[in-house]
Amino acid sequence: MSYHVLVVEDDAVTRSKLVGYFQNEGYNVSEAESGEQMRDMLQSNAIDLVMLDINLPGEDGLMLTRELRSQSDIGIILVTGRTDSIDKIVGLEMGADDYVTKPFELRELLVRVKNLLWRISAARNSAGSVESDKANENMVRFGDWTFDVQRRALSRNGEPVKLTKAEYELLVALSSYPNQVLSRERILNMISHRVDAPNDRTIDVLIRRMRAKMEFDPKNPQIFVTVHGEGYMFAGD
Repeated sequence: MSYHVLVVEDDAVTRSKLVGYFQNEGYNVSEAESGEQMRDMLQSNAIDLVMLDINLPGEDGLMLTRELRSQSDIGIILVTGRTDSIDKIVGLEMGADDYVTKPFELRELLVRVKNLLWRISAARNSAGSVESDKANENMVRFGDWTFDVQRRALSRNGEPVKLTKAEYELLVALSSYPNQVLSRERILNMISHRVDAPNDRTIDVLIRRMRAKMEFDPKNPQIFVTVHGEGYMFAGD
């Protein structure tokens, strides 16, 4: 299925870069440079997700977020150059699903878009599978992987993969908060009782070890994603 993404961004260079990148990734992409153009696009197209620049000329992106959310369950990712965390918090309170701060990595944004679209699709279409998940809540499945939390068993296509206690704790911590950025300090608090003399470097070393065991290409991670300046995100589908 080709999802339809709308890029709302007044900077022509950034807009062109986003449109080109997501088209290359197989998405149907439309663009708008203002709130008015955004509304026209939404009226004439079935849009699945909006990437919305907070700092648009003439209209506040936060107000547009509230307007969008009041009308539909469309996916909303805010894109902002501001470092003020209040804007991010207010944006989420007004109904945005996620946000990225400029300058952002396109690959990280792609991961966020993929996972948000997956969540929207699952919420719309899988009431039956939700019941199934509840009955089997100790099983985490992503890609070719199955993680039995209770039995401490990780396997790929049925083949077991051994984990140390610290690696197990790390996977439990990250998979418990999918698609959310966790700081090194927060992760450390979840696993430190398993590691001697823990520090921030401990997390980096554990992440490297997990990537070596689980990533198809450890240098281009798709499961344990680095969010520069913030921490790590579990991005397994």
